Amino acid sequence: MRRLENGLPRGSEIAVDFEGDSIPALEGEPVAVSLLAAGESVFSRSVKYHRPRGPFCFAAACSHCLMRVDGVPNVFTCRAPARSGMRLERQNAYPTAEVDVFSSIDWLFPRGLDHHEMFAGVPVAEKVMAKVARHLAGLGLTPDSPAPARAPAEVLHTRVAIAGGGAAGLAAAQVLAVSKVPFILCEREPFLGGRLAVSAPEQNAPAIPSIEAFPAGAARLDAAVIGLYADEGGPFLAVVRKEMNEPRLLKIYAERFLIAVGGHSPLVPFANNDLPGVFSGRAASYLIRRCALLPFDRVALLGHGPELHSLAELLQQVGAKIVALIDTQSSPPVGAPDVACQGEVIEAHGRSRLTGLSFRRKRGTVRRVRCDGLVISTPVSPSVELARQGGARITFRLDHRAFAVEADEAGRTAAPLVFVAGDITGPTTAEEAARAGRRSAESLVARNRYPPCRSQMLIPISRAKCFISSMDRFASSMLVSVPHCIRTPPPLRPEAPAHR
Repeated sequence: MRRLENGLPRGSEIAVDFEGDSIPALEGEPVAVSLLAAGESVFSRSVKYHRPRGPFCFAAACSHCLMRVDGVPNVFTCRAPARSGMRLERQNAYPTAEVDVFSSIDWLFPRGLDHHEMFAGVPVAEKVMAKVARHLAGLGLTPDSPAPARAPAEVLHTRVAIAGGGAAGLAAAQVLAVSKVPFILCEREPFLGGRLAVSAPEQNAPAIPSIEAFPAGAARLDAAVIGLYADEGGPFLAVVRKEMNEPRLLKIYAERFLIAVGGHSPLVPFANNDLPGVFSGRAASYLIRRCALLPFDRVALLGHGPELHSLAELLQQVGAKIVALIDTQSSPPVGAPDVACQGEVIEAHGRSRLTGLSFRRKRGTVRRVRCDGLVISTPVSPSVELARQGGARITFRLDHRAFAVEADEAGRTAAPLVFVAGDITGPTTAEEAARAGRRSAESLVARNRYPPCRSQMLIPISRAKCFISSMDRFASSMLVSVPHCIRTPPPLRPEAPAHR
């Protein structure tokens, strides 16, 4: 682990409390970065088998970095900015996360444990087992104190609401700004750019416009879109925005919605792929480009696609030693590192963190290398949840082995009010995503003369079921189908009577 120089402003040096120990940090950086820089690798334990967990995605899309922060359970430390005196505690372990007696479950049941069938039918043991399972289930303890009172929701109205400030969303916003179509763009990061700012640099990628290039108040940072709902006022994006380090709900009512939220970083199946020290490709590039941290010294890369080899170049530039580069689909291109090959990973090695990797080359030879980092870089799995909630149709793309939103060239979906652009329709390059964003915006500009509409809600806010998004995300990343019992709701339609 070592800090780098990347030219970005750094916060002042502070200290945070990590289970009684003082850990140096930089104010404002994700506190997970502070812990990695201090050499901490085990952030939590898995719920069932109590396997060690370390941060994987740095996008709040996995649960590996959840901790108790200042008495509040299950906080994504990859999103929580470091503050002086912040208290951090690991969860789901006894007596400590480093030495967890419940990790013996993983050793005792190497073929898996189904607690629903254990002692089933045995009169007394069945009840005891059910009670023990209920006691061990869940993650974290209740907060130390009640949540503070929240500020009232802020209500905004616009013509077009854009979710996502990456290549596609920014390109669309530029077209709308030039055409003087009112819009509000929401980006969950404190900076614009998405993959343009955090991924390994791509050829022909568009430049990131400054926030001043848009009308005042049109681009909202630190604003995470959590749902697309409707009430008596019509359809709206539900957005959580940080104000003075406190969350506040925004309700953004719009006549059309452009969803450009990119995708998730999927895992590749192999033994011990959940060890601390295993990172997604975009997590590794985020740590280097935005946080100026190299979280390993000897690294292996695994995956396929153009980002894999661009990431290898980035890692070499910052001084990481690449001990293996395994392309799972094709032969390495000209100029790839000497250790590059086509093959597959067999197993990751280590107990509390990654120490090595075994892989098989295409020609059949097996090799084991010593490493303290493994980066998995594959095309993203489209984040279809928000568009699906708006009524867009989702299909499983065999070419990408992932779910994606169905849309035409202009980004129109089965839901008349919902447009999409970028990786949400399938993995693309940054240049292709920007072109898709411009096409969608041009289609929206051409429809700018439509009258204001009131729409029937696909999921009334009073009955919204938040678990649908998490199940869809899980299904997308694990390549399984969503249960048929979760029915795709009817799409938002213009000029329909308001739901009451």
